[in-house]
Amino acid sequence: MYPPPPPAPHRDFISVTLSLGESYDNSKSRRRRSCWRKWKQLSRLQRNVILVLLGFLIICGFLSYLQAADQWKGLSGTPAEEQKMKPEVVPPVLPAPQKEGAKPEEFPAIVPQKQQRHFRRGPPHLQIRPPNTVSKEETQDDAKEKETALGDAQQEENTQRTIISWRGAVIEPEQATELPSKRAEASTKPPFLAPRMWKNPGPPNERQKGVIEAFLHAWKGYRKFAWGHDELKPVSKTFSEWFGLGLTLIDALDTMWILGLKKEFKEARNWVSEKLDFKKNVDVNLFESTIRILGGLLSTYHLSGDSLFLRKAEDFGKRLMPAFTTPSKIPYSDVNIGTGFAHSPQWTSDSTVAEVTSIQLEFRELSRLTGNKKFQEAVEKVTMHIHSLSGKKDGLVPMFINTNSGLFTHPGVFTLGARADSYYEYLLKQWIQGGKKETQLLEDYVKAIEGIKTHLLRHSQPGMLTFVGELAHGRFSAKMDHLVCFLPGTLALGVHHGLPADHMNLAQSLMETCYQMNRQMETGLSPEIAHFNMYPRADHKDVEVKPADRHNLLRPETVESLFYLYRVTRDRKYQDWGWEILQSFNKYTRVPSGGYSSINNVQNSQKPDPRDKMESFFLGETLKYLYLLFSDDMELLSLDTCVFNTEAHPLPIWAPA
Repeated sequence: MYPPPPPAPHRDFISVTLSLGESYDNSKSRRRRSCWRKWKQLSRLQRNVILVLLGFLIICGFLSYLQAADQWKGLSGTPAEEQKMKPEVVPPVLPAPQKEGAKPEEFPAIVPQKQQRHFRRGPPHLQIRPPNTVSKEETQDDAKEKETALGDAQQEENTQRTIISWRGAVIEPEQATELPSKRAEASTKPPFLAPRMWKNPGPPNERQKGVIEAFLHAWKGYRKFAWGHDELKPVSKTFSEWFGLGLTLIDALDTMWILGLKKEFKEARNWVSEKLDFKKNVDVNLFESTIRILGGLLSTYHLSGDSLFLRKAEDFGKRLMPAFTTPSKIPYSDVNIGTGFAHSPQWTSDSTVAEVTSIQLEFRELSRLTGNKKFQEAVEKVTMHIHSLSGKKDGLVPMFINTNSGLFTHPGVFTLGARADSYYEYLLKQWIQGGKKETQLLEDYVKAIEGIKTHLLRHSQPGMLTFVGELAHGRFSAKMDHLVCFLPGTLALGVHHGLPADHMNLAQSLMETCYQMNRQMETGLSPEIAHFNMYPRADHKDVEVKPADRHNLLRPETVESLFYLYRVTRDRKYQDWGWEILQSFNKYTRVPSGGYSSINNVQNSQKPDPRDKMESFFLGETLKYLYLLFSDDMELLSLDTCVFNTEAHPLPIWAPA
């Protein structure tokens, strides 16, 4: 046998694969290359689907992060974004009203909110409180109203992000001025404070009760036949629309408050809260809508302290701003509050001087309350432009101004009637509103009064009544609109605030004339336009009326001036004259089913011929001034604490601290 062969030696082998230009990296490159190969093997559709899903997941994750961050910031305090959004602005002339419970040491810092409330707080109340002599039932009603107001505030927040159209360009609302409270809280303490202008009045006297009865009769007709519409047509028991914004209701809000009509005010307030919507494709006249709607809302806010009215006022004010987008900054006469498109009337590119210079009180006050200075800047540019413009005659201004060139048109025609009247009124009232600091306004007013004396003042025959006529290219006309009867009251207001005593002499003379314009008519009511006899004639009265001018529109100018004259002189004859006019309204314009109607013929007491229309200013101005005229309480809307706009809506005077 052969021996077994020796065992073969054990050999280990290592297999190495060499790849030129590549290095060993723990197989990561191989895995990447493998994934890339698999990706390339997918179809184009499959790759697109994967990319879309991946992008969607990334976006969802990012949004979730933002939401979580916002919630965390909301719990921890004031959001940083909100602090960044607050612009560094010059503080308004007056501080925004502070909430009733605010501590002095916290002013003017931001008032902290309760953490459990997540709605945006509305603007705080002014230092003006509603009457506190109410029953328990009324207190409960007020609590319900506050809950409604809080719901309105939350709804306002949700709608503030709505995109609006600004003269054809789609833009977002300014975040820095979304709600009045945000800008109000951001402002610092300015050097002026608004005084209280409302104090609880005593019980009404007999004549004031007569005004209340007249108002309730007018309101009955409006509520029954025209509720929520602009104006009542009392004879036909229907309504007419001008803007479609409940014009009579808004114009009468502060009148109801002043007259103490709480039930009617509450019902009207609910309509404003639930039904008043400015997102409407409708043209409004800048002047008329400012003095009636904006002025009415601001005044009602000051009297009631209800922030609902301020929110509505700011919304409406913003919608009027496109009117100022003209080459000259003289505003257009009309603006669509839904689309933001502003324009001149179809027949001209002019605006009337009275209209563009009689919106300043309201826009200035809106800036003060909201902290948004754009409102005030827009109207004060108009005032400065008119101040520096040539074409005046000793302070008197023509009636028209072109929105493109910014120059007066139809020069040489001067009147204190329609299209020019309230220019002079607002010169004085802006000066008073601003705490008598803006001397340029006072200088323009005093110069204009001297111009009136020189060029427009005459005396009639045979009674030697002082009247204000018109001047057209050097030719005088003995024509005086009833609108001019605002002037006696404006003159008396100026004297009350320290202007020369001879202004009061002129005021009393013109007041007598305006009273005679009523008294010499068969109905005891003034015609729309009067012509004065300047030459002695045995068979002629001082006041003559043409057939086309003998209508009466329930205008307030005579009783407005009676109110001012009584406040300044305490002469009770002015109260007696006002009572006569109220009796004439009741006798010749009252409609049995409810409401009062304008009439066509003030010279025919047997057939005054109703025009079937009750203007909103009858409730907003005429009855309000009569009620204040009959009051012996000189602190009821004192001339030292408030100034009335040209629609009789009281606004606070900016008094020095």
